Amino acid sequence: MCADASTDCMTADPLLRYWRIRAGEAEAKYLLAKRRMVDVDLGMDTETLRRMHDSVMLDGSSTGKTPLLDLKKELSKRMLDDCALCERACHAKRASGMAGHCGVLEPRISSEFLHMGEEPELIPSHTIFFSGCTFDCVYCQNHDISSNPEAGTIVSPELLSRRIEERAYTRDKGLSLTRTSIRSININWVGGDPTPNLSFILDTLSKCEANLPQIWNSNMYLTKHAMQILDGVIDVYLTDFKYGNDDCARRLSNVDRYVAILKRNHIIARRQTEMIVRHLVLPSHIECCTRPVLTWIAENLKGVKVNVMGQYGPAHIARQFPELSRPLSPLEFESAIEIAHDLGLDLCD
Repeated sequence: MCADASTDCMTADPLLRYWRIRAGEAEAKYLLAKRRMVDVDLGMDTETLRRMHDSVMLDGSSTGKTPLLDLKKELSKRMLDDCALCERACHAKRASGMAGHCGVLEPRISSEFLHMGEEPELIPSHTIFFSGCTFDCVYCQNHDISSNPEAGTIVSPELLSRRIEERAYTRDKGLSLTRTSIRSININWVGGDPTPNLSFILDTLSKCEANLPQIWNSNMYLTKHAMQILDGVIDVYLTDFKYGNDDCARRLSNVDRYVAILKRNHIIARRQTEMIVRHLVLPSHIECCTRPVLTWIAENLKGVKVNVMGQYGPAHIARQFPELSRPLSPLEFESAIEIAHDLGLDLCD
């Protein structure tokens, strides 16, 4: 649910709470989760901890000595050794050196920097790219890291938290967003995909105090349990809704049950907090993917920002697929934008 005001997620401004955090008028959700104490013994068995977590998330209670964020961190850590963080549910046992489909054994960061190329609402964004991914997209522009989970650098949560603090825009210090003094206005967890690194992310946040919105930049192929862990931590879901049918998803990203899982998780995410939904327009996929995806968003995700993206170009092994072997045409992109306008979607600038 929306953390501190049930109406925040449904106002005319789709990012109202995000703007309030940036203005210093509200706290990032992870900070609230650090300060909220719950009556839980972290030594309990996993099923009991999960039930207690779900209970405290529903009733809003704040009694006890254990920070809610620590409970989420403990649950996410346990999920790593019988992994069902994403819907592939590999049940990989990482403590025994067994990697699942994503190949991630330990978090590796391929890069982290102030990203100036995201949606205008998000820049400058402290973007943290993880290696490895739960998808196998044939046209992935980041295939050098998504398909290589051993790329990048192992960074401790302590070091990363210091980097976050150092780059954070802090109003009371009077730091201006100039060309010579640029500071981040959010933390953007991405990849690859951030899902296999959930425990590491929560561990990093447990060591932070910067009042920055947390952005979950993901393909959204998470399990319900992973989505429940993110509830009360993430301020904005920056989602990727690629396909309007399971056949395209299976053929181009090697994933099953895509549409049902993406619809479920987008509805869950919308109940939790604010969203920006991305849709990359693929050549020759207007009617099979773009139209059904945008129509579903219009009918089911009222008041979200939508980014219809027209920058597709053949990358990775896309040229092996005839319809993806060329760039998106201007006419196709215009058609996608026209569909979005006809549906009344609130498009990013």
